[in-house]
Order: sequence, then structure tokens, then C-alpha cells
Amino acid sequence: MFDIKTVEIDLGGKTLKLETGRVARQADGAVLATMGETVVLCAVTAAKSVKPGQDFFPLTVHYQEKFSAAGRIPGGFFKRERGATEKETLTSRLIDRPVRPLFPEGFYNEVLVIAQVLSYDGENEPDIVAMCAASAALTISGVPFMGPIGAARVGYQNGEYILNPTQTEVAEGELDLVVAGTMNAVMMVESEAKELSEDVMLGAVMFAHAASKKVCEGIIKLAEKAAKDPWELDLLDDSKEIKAKLKSIIGADLEAAYKLTNKQQRQTAIGEARAKAREAFAELEQSDPAAYLGTLKLVKKLEADVVRSAILKDGRRIDGRDTKTVRPIEAMVGFLPRAHGSALFTRGETQAICTTTLGTKDAEQMIDGLEGLSYSRFMVHYNFPPYSVGEVGRFGAPSRRDTGHGKLAWRALRPMLPDSEEFPYTIRVLSDITESNGSSSMATVCGGSLSMMDAGVPLKRPVAGIAMGLILEGQDFAVLSDILGDEDHLGDMDFKVAGTSEGITSLQMDIKVAGITEEVMKVALAQAKDGRAHILGEMAKALDHTREELSAHAPRIETMQIAKDKIREVIGTGGKVIREIVATTGAKVDIDDEGLIKISSSDVSQIEAARQWIHGIVAEPEPGTIYTGKVASIVDFGAFVTFMPGKDGLVHVSEIKNERVEKVADVLTEGQEVKVKLLEVDQRGKVRLSMRLVDQETGAELEDTRPPREGGDRDRGPRGDRGDRGDRGPRRDGRGPRRDGGDRDRGPRGDRGPREGGDRDRGPRRERSEREDGPAPEFAPAFLTGKDED
Repeated sequence: MFDIKTVEIDLGGKTLKLETGRVARQADGAVLATMGETVVLCAVTAAKSVKPGQDFFPLTVHYQEKFSAAGRIPGGFFKRERGATEKETLTSRLIDRPVRPLFPEGFYNEVLVIAQVLSYDGENEPDIVAMCAASAALTISGVPFMGPIGAARVGYQNGEYILNPTQTEVAEGELDLVVAGTMNAVMMVESEAKELSEDVMLGAVMFAHAASKKVCEGIIKLAEKAAKDPWELDLLDDSKEIKAKLKSIIGADLEAAYKLTNKQQRQTAIGEARAKAREAFAELEQSDPAAYLGTLKLVKKLEADVVRSAILKDGRRIDGRDTKTVRPIEAMVGFLPRAHGSALFTRGETQAICTTTLGTKDAEQMIDGLEGLSYSRFMVHYNFPPYSVGEVGRFGAPSRRDTGHGKLAWRALRPMLPDSEEFPYTIRVLSDITESNGSSSMATVCGGSLSMMDAGVPLKRPVAGIAMGLILEGQDFAVLSDILGDEDHLGDMDFKVAGTSEGITSLQMDIKVAGITEEVMKVALAQAKDGRAHILGEMAKALDHTREELSAHAPRIETMQIAKDKIREVIGTGGKVIREIVATTGAKVDIDDEGLIKISSSDVSQIEAARQWIHGIVAEPEPGTIYTGKVASIVDFGAFVTFMPGKDGLVHVSEIKNERVEKVADVLTEGQEVKVKLLEVDQRGKVRLSMRLVDQETGAELEDTRPPREGGDRDRGPRGDRGDRGDRGPRRDGRGPRRDGGDRDRGPRGDRGPREGGDRDRGPRRERSEREDGPAPEFAPAFLTGKDED
């Protein structure tokens, strides 16, 4: 029933198994990829015809994580997978970016790639498995895909590269880098690093590419066993005659347009040239619509020829710069008065308003994924409204591009954040792009760094980013610093590098052509380092250090550590105590399982009140210490005073004042604030307090001036502790020792018989053999001598 074909690939000591022919057999190509116990199914389908009027390649990639893969049920009200999460969106882009350039020019059939995680073992990341599965499914599907590609993740720890590291190794290491490439070239790089050098980063890229080649070899072996017949393409012939005719009509117009340094003027001139071309080929639109669309696509090729030729031959770029110059930069901080931190960063015609907002632990981002619930204290959100490029378009929820650009800035900035113990705030950076002409994501990095410093976030070092481009023609190439939007579209590489003065924190690369060598990338990285240093210098003119004081509008957070066995006392039954603290003081209080307490409020006095309250709960009473408390209740023999939260003590009537107090209620009232000195905490935990030894106005300790009691030195001590009463020596009447060591328990006194009328029959008496016979002593009472009293 099944015609199953499999291959196995050794990838860093782990086996990647690719299987086809068992599942999703009606798709054009379907591969079940397994590594460890992580299983991903990828299916590819493609439309057999092009929609009328379509002039672009509609490739769609969906990556989905099934909660059942990890044995979980989705949280929330809807108990099923719904819209794509951030991780799913980013992984979809990881698959899309390296495969899109490998489809031939002019292929406009719709292609759909769906990758679904069916099993996850918590060790082998499904994103790499999904990338390999997608490449294999496209390769065997028959669609015109000029692959395959392979993918690998690389870590770096103790000076060594780690292929396909675990999550723990990535967290403990200095690098998390993902590379996708063909047998001959690197196609895509995505990474986060802890200030690594250019040489280390380049070595990691080449190390990962070598591993990805093994995946490519394995996919080719699978294709030899199971690939479907390749599609026959009827693509438009890019004839020299049509291109030459177009050049004669609009060539001069395009050259003039690309000499305009102002973006809006340049776009207007290019639009006029395109309109001129459409008018010249209007008849072709009626006779052969497909050929007409293909002809108009050649206009883009003419534009590329103009721009690329000027750069390679004359060293002149669209806006008149040379290849290494960065556009003018203007940065300012404190741009928005009520934001906790803000910056306006402008580089040429690219501009971003970045704000930083500080919050408490409650504001952390909850992430519900295959690994379970987790929380992130750092967020970067990127918005790209259509007015930033002078266009009319959709405005609303973030696009995949917005999510990807925000995550790139997140990776660049995160390695420089302080530890949560040092700075216990949740941090949100918001970037609103107000102008865009190239590398708005790197403007987000620069503006985000400045806004966090303006907010008082103690970054280890400022972070800057720069976007690099590449023009490659045969053996000739030119690396461009700080590329424009048109240079990005018409060039061969988009290469973004972010980092500090000490090293790289993030690297992203998208390569559109094969043949980019290690030497080319080395030149690009070195040039990017110089550009990054220049941008950091310009940023320092606006703010070169983190502000020491937080904004007056930002919450203050103080931390305190308590013993674990005191956590329940701070929280109280059903949260009663902690809710009372919050309601009374106005401060927010968070406590974790380790006893770390975070107290937050924009009012310092509220924080102090809550801190003192909690300190009172967890502190142990110390004899000799003076406390301020309130009278909780009044009794005949004194008053109970709450001198610490949850702790009461007794002020005896004799300790209220030096003079005699007849009635406690005449001196004290419930709720009255008093100052007391702790005298003693006995073995049972009962607390004795004194008011008379404390000045009730100043709280100062007073000298004990009370004279000693009458009766000399008969200090008997507390009457409750009178020693062992059993050993009391011989009795005065010479009757020998007391029975049973002095225990005179006579039994219940209620059963002693009637005593009226002289009938003194008391029932059987205890034996008196243990004492000597003889008359009772003179001082004995009448009931012992038997004599009647007068």
C-alpha cells in the first residue's frame, strides 16, 4: 500500500531521518522528518496554472506547532491551535527566506508549503528539522526549485563551535546561529551573539554551511529514489531585442531618475518612465497579456543595470555617496515628555521614534508553547505604517515583516540587558517607523538602545546596527554601507550587523545569488565594523551613558529577600495578608518561590511602607528593642499591643506607668498608638512589653527609676516557676517525709459526705501509718485536733 523511501543523515552526532511515501500522498511532495523524537511533516502543493494578470511569485510558507506534539492542551478559552504565534511566524520566515530566491525568474504559479510539528522531545529544536523537511519536499515535488538547501544551528562555548546544540547549551553559550545554504553557497543567516568578533562569527557561518551540505547530499539521495517528474516551464524568453527596445525608449529616463538624490523625486521620475514603457507596449497588452506582463518586468532589470553599473564602474551610488559613507545621523533623547524613555533617531531618510516603558513582573509576556508556559521580561515591537514610505496601505495588526524586524532588534539588544536581580523591571521597547528608505530595523536597534539608556536601563554598552549591501558581477563586487531601499531591492545581498564597540550581538543575512565567497563576507563584516563604530560615535553625541535616575513617571521597584519558611506568613491564608499590604500601602508586591520580593510603585513612600510592613512580618522580636504599636485590646490586668505585624505582646498594668494605675481603660484606649520596649519573650513565645520605660513622645528609652518592692530583698521571681516542690525536707511536726514526695492529692473534694449537725462521717480516710502517732501540734486547726471551736 505504501511505497516508502527513506534516507538517514548524520548531523552532529544525531540522525536526521527523511521519509516519503507514507503520509500525505496526495500532495505534490511530502516528507516526514525525524530527529530524536522530534517529528515534523512538511507538505508542498503548487497550482498547475498562473492566475490571469499575476506578475509576481506567490509563495506562502506556514509553520505550525501542534500542542499535542508535547502532550499539552492549548491554554485559554479556545482549546485548539489558532493564529500563528511569534515563534511560528519567525520559523515560517526562516523557511521562506532561503527557498524563495531558488525559484526561476518568471515562475508565477502559487506554491504552498506547510510544516507541522507532530512530536517534540524537548531537546531537538523543530525549526531546523522543519527547514530540512521543507527543502526535501520541494525537491521531490517536481516544481522548478533549484535546491535543495540544508540547515544547521551552531552554538559557541569555551572557544569551540557546537553543531545542533541543545537549549541548555545555547543558553549557557555565547552564540545561537542558524544557517541555510545550498551545496555551493550560504543563502540565509540568523543569529544572536554575546559580543563575538567578526572572525568568530564568520567561522560559525562556514562551520554551519559545511554541516548543511551533508543535508543537501541526503536530500539529493532521497530525490533519486522518490522525486516526481519535473514540470515543463513555458517561461517568457528574456530576449535581447525586447530589452534593447525598452532601453531605447526609457534608458535615458531611468539614468536621469537614479541621479536624483531625493527619494520622492526619484520615485516620481521612475514612475513616469514606467508609464512611458506601458504606453509603448499597449498593443501587446491586448494581443498577449502574459508577454506584456513579462515585458514590463524587464523594466526592473533595466533599473538594476543602471544602478549596478554606476556603482561598479563609477563608485557612485543612488544618493551620491561612495560605498563606505554612512548617511547623516541626527539623534535626540527625551523626545516624549511622559514616556519613561524616548529617542528620535534619524539616518538620512530613515527615521524611528523609539520609546521604552518599564513595568513590574505582572507585565511580563506570557508565552504558551511546546515547552510549556514561560515568561519574557524584554519585548521589542516594531511598527511600519504606510505613511513612512508615502503610500496608502493597510494599517493595523503587525505583518510577518514587522514581527521579523522587531525580533532582529530584540536579538541585537538583549545581550546587553542587565540581570533581573540588578534591574528587576519588565522592559518594552516600541519602535514606530516614521520615515523609511533602507534599514529601518537597524534604526530600531539604535533608537531602542538610546531610549533604554534615557529610561535608566543600565545597559552594559550602547548597541548600534548597520545594513550592508552587495553588488556582484562575475569577479567584480562592491560592498555598500548603510544601503538605501532601492539598493536593497536591486542588489545581491541584504546583510545586517548589530553590536557594540566590543563585538557583534546580532547578524542577519539574506543572499539572493550564488557565488558569494567567504572572502566577500569577510570584507563585508570588516566594513560593517567601521560603520558601526561611526554610528556609535554619533549616538554618543545625544547620550553617552545611562541616566542615573528613572523617569518620574516610571515605577520604582525595590527587592528584598526573605527566608522560604516566611513566604506563607507574607502571603497569608488565601492571600489575605499580601492583599491587605497592597490595599493599604498602594504598592504592588510580587513574591517568587525563592522568597525574592519585588515592591513597586511610582511613590517611594508607598514602597517604604510596604517594605516596613513585610519586614515586620518576617523579623524576629528582639528584647531591648523599642517598637511603635497600637493597642489591640484592653483587659483588667493590662493591655495587649500589636507592636509588629501579626505579633502582639502584653503590657502589664504595672508597666504602663511608674505610678499606680487603678483602671487600664482610664489610661489607654483600643487603637491608641503607643511606644513600647520589649522586655522578654518566654519559652512559650509570650511577649512582655513596657510603656513606662519609653518616652511616649520621643520614643527614647527611659531609665528605670521605680524603687524596689517593700519587704526587703524578698525577690521571689515569677511565682509560676518555684522549683521541685517534692523535696521539701522534714515536716515541722516531726512526722517524717511527706507521702509520695509531697504530692498531697486527696482525690476529688466533691465526694466528702455531709458535714452538718456534727455528723462528720467523711467516708473512709486514707491510711496514716506513714506518720508517727501522737498529739497534733498546737498550731493545728480544729478540724485536725477534733476539738470544737468556740
